[in-house]
Amino acid sequence: MSDTESRQFCPECGDPVDPDAAASRPDRDTANRAGLCDSCYFDRFDFVDAPDRIEVLVCSACGAVHRGERWVHIDANDHTDVAIDEVARALTVHIDAEDVNWEIDPEQVDDTTVRMHSEFSGFVRGHHVTETVTVPVKIAQGTCDRCGRIAGDYYASRVQVRAAGERTPEYEENQRAREIAEDVVSAMEATGDREAFITEAKEKPEGLDLKVSTTNIGKRIANKLVEEFGGTVSDSETLVTEDEDGDEVYRVTFAVHLPPHRPGAVIEPDDDGGPVLVKTVRGNCKGVRLKTGDAFERAFEDLDARTVASRDDAAETTLVAVEDEHAVQVLDPETYEAKTVSRPDYVDPDADTLPVVKTRSGIYVLPDA
Repeated sequence: MSDTESRQFCPECGDPVDPDAAASRPDRDTANRAGLCDSCYFDRFDFVDAPDRIEVLVCSACGAVHRGERWVHIDANDHTDVAIDEVARALTVHIDAEDVNWEIDPEQVDDTTVRMHSEFSGFVRGHHVTETVTVPVKIAQGTCDRCGRIAGDYYASRVQVRAAGERTPEYEENQRAREIAEDVVSAMEATGDREAFITEAKEKPEGLDLKVSTTNIGKRIANKLVEEFGGTVSDSETLVTEDEDGDEVYRVTFAVHLPPHRPGAVIEPDDDGGPVLVKTVRGNCKGVRLKTGDAFERAFEDLDARTVASRDDAAETTLVAVEDEHAVQVLDPETYEAKTVSRPDYVDPDADTLPVVKTRSGIYVLPDA
């Protein structure tokens, strides 16, 4: 075979093409497979494909971006971040380019327009290539479906936090219940669920009321509250309307009933065993007898007790003397008189001071927290 027969020629200009260099180029180089020389290849080469202009609709309340048929939440702090994200989605770099670098210089033209100056560099066929493109991004503001529903006070279920018996939820319980509800919603939002939101959280004298977007979220919040606080949950349905197909639409209320006693409460059951420091209220009421140190457990439906103090009421007082295995002497935290009190088995006889609570029935030593 002659040299002329073995040589390849560019079909565009007729110049010879090195067959060894052509064979070493990657298969993705589609123009190279047509046998173009470098000069003709770069004549028709577009390093970056960019639109002339980008228009984007952003929710003025939450910052979500409207794409296609849906709203998408993106991690953007301002309109410049939105513009960068949209340009990054719209620009495409030629498949033959390697080691591509992108530098961007946003220019805020006015409140609704960001001009994106972008410079690209990379290598194609062993040649260093650069290209600069400028894309104006026009940003319009609107309201997404989610924020529109929140503004319209939409909710599909309600969670009511109450306490059993004569007790009402305390401030800390209401605040923690609100945190739990927000955590549930945040976890669902993190999965891309834009239907998850709290319409209203309102603290009432009888407890906390939450309005949430779906029945599923209401159920999750109620179960999480019972998981943390103990107690029970019940639900009821209320017919609110009919949908466009004539199907009945119900709103579900989840009533969370917190236990009648909180951990840390000192209660007096209706027996002769003396007061109990409540340790946990999940399931049954569990605690420790302050006279003896014995463990205590009873189902709430079988428990008739009143709260007489709390661990928060405890005062540190001096251990005066150990009388015997059942009694010690301590200083009354109010009068500073020496008093003989019960010695539960958790009392350290070598301690200098002890935490005690004073009730109508006497002074009791508490276990360490």
